[in-house]
Amino acid sequence: MIPKLIRLSRSAPKDRNVAWDRYWAGIARTGAQSEVLWDSGSDHEVIGYADVLGRHFDPTLPVVDVGCGHGSFTRALAPLFPRAVGVDVSAHAVERARNGSAGMDNVTFLIRDMTQPGAGAGLAGNTDANVFIRGVLHVLEPADQAALVENLRQLVGRRGAVFLAETNFQGNPVEYVTHLGATIEAIPAPLERAIRELPMPGHFGPAERSRALPPETWELLEDGPTTIETNPMTGDAAASLVPGYFAVLKPRA
Repeated sequence: MIPKLIRLSRSAPKDRNVAWDRYWAGIARTGAQSEVLWDSGSDHEVIGYADVLGRHFDPTLPVVDVGCGHGSFTRALAPLFPRAVGVDVSAHAVERARNGSAGMDNVTFLIRDMTQPGAGAGLAGNTDANVFIRGVLHVLEPADQAALVENLRQLVGRRGAVFLAETNFQGNPVEYVTHLGATIEAIPAPLERAIRELPMPGHFGPAERSRALPPETWELLEDGPTTIETNPMTGDAAASLVPGYFAVLKPRA
């Protein structure tokens, strides 16, 4: 399995922005029968976050979905807040998100690399914002995580908070892809596509959160285990559920 994974991953572009845009350019289907690895085709996961968001997000503030992809989570969040803004580094992802959100007047999608200095400016207009991040930090290098977090700090201001949910699979890459349904004989198509085209993911749990959002500058409001729902690629329902970690934080004054 290891030689096969190495061979497949060699084709992924080294520039992560290029990789993500090429990936989304090649996606034909999302939702039911999706070609996207982390797209479960349902809103079950985000519904599971509703109680946590209700405890810590100010419902009068807009919500910004960082790394929105095709916008399914942005659309699910939109009824809970006056405005929902989805941002993604990929122009093709943003185009797909916009096309899938026709008629939703309080939803906006923008192309934005949130690891660039000042990328959060203007996203919420002249107000603070709530920030929702699902499955972004675990694919970034520490330096990019730090740059993203600085933009989040400016975006949430005094009244907003950050909710993050990340995969936290405690195993090596072979164990991870095997959990998702890969065998020596075959790899499910959405998984193989991600291996071929995207940066190698890591995991993100309490230790990684403490490093990226240090307790000296970020107050931890709530955290714990969660389940990240992925594309149901096999007949085994458990194979589409990945151990994850969630946290809610706000900047210290």
